[in-house]
Amino acid sequence: FKLYYFIEEFKKSIIDKQNINTSIIYRNYKKNYKINEIISIRDYCRKKSIKFYLSNNIKLSISLKLDGAYLPSFNESLVHLNYNFKKNFILIGSAHNLREIRIKERQRVKEIFLSSLFKDNGKFLGLNKFKLLSNYSKKDIIALGGISKKNVKIISLTKSIGFAGISYFR
Repeated sequence: FKLYYFIEEFKKSIIDKQNINTSIIYRNYKKNYKINEIISIRDYCRKKSIKFYLSNNIKLSISLKLDGAYLPSFNESLVHLNYNFKKNFILIGSAHNLREIRIKERQRVKEIFLSSLFKDNGKFLGLNKFKLLSNYSKKDIIALGGISKKNVKIISLTKSIGFAGISYFR
């Protein structure tokens, strides 16, 4: 499985616990990004051979030479299609329904994070709806939402190539 860990702040101890199959996605919607903090995370992830993505800011991701950018489900912009990406720059994004899946496909993301597989906030797809929705796209699917050590094996029943979360990685 590919693993994606969402972080909101830079803590070396958290990144040290991850293996090289884990990618870090830095997202912080509560405050503006601090360039120095992003550069510190980028440099530390490179030292550990961990891929690093920035959420919802493609221009900054490109200028800081990150591995890619994460487009949340509420980002429906297509402006980035005019940008020049380096060869290995990857776009990934999340969706909750078929309409959002189609938007992510138009945004040319490589992987779609389909949310929420398990109950975490009262609103979730469940296994059957998740499998049904994932069949509507030829893009690689990443399971997102409510994943724990107890239910991680269930992901193998889907066509997901990995999973993403927060609490699983702590």
